[in-house]
Amino acid sequence: MEESRIENYLKKQVEKLGGKAYKWNPTGVIGVPDRMVFLPGGKVIFIELKAPGKKARKIQEYRAKQLRGLGFQVECLDTIEKVEGFINNLIINL
Repeated sequence: MEESRIENYLKKQVEKLGGKAYKWNPTGVIGVPDRMVFLPGGKVIFIELKAPGKKARKIQEYRAKQLRGLGFQVECLDTIEKVEGFINNLIINL
């Protein structure tokens, strides 16, 4: 399965919850998560998407650590099932 399919699935599921999952690609900064998820109530979650079995690169792990240090939630999802688990957890906590 391609990463893009997982990414599109995430986007659609977040939109069903009334949120947005915007692509994040800041100029001049490498290693940031692929998507910024904005949810009702002002919640922001950063998501790194990978093809099944692939792991985050060192720079991506570093950026995730920086964001977590600022108090943000950062997730790395590599399967449709992990996206579903993420979405189900959001439903419980919204």
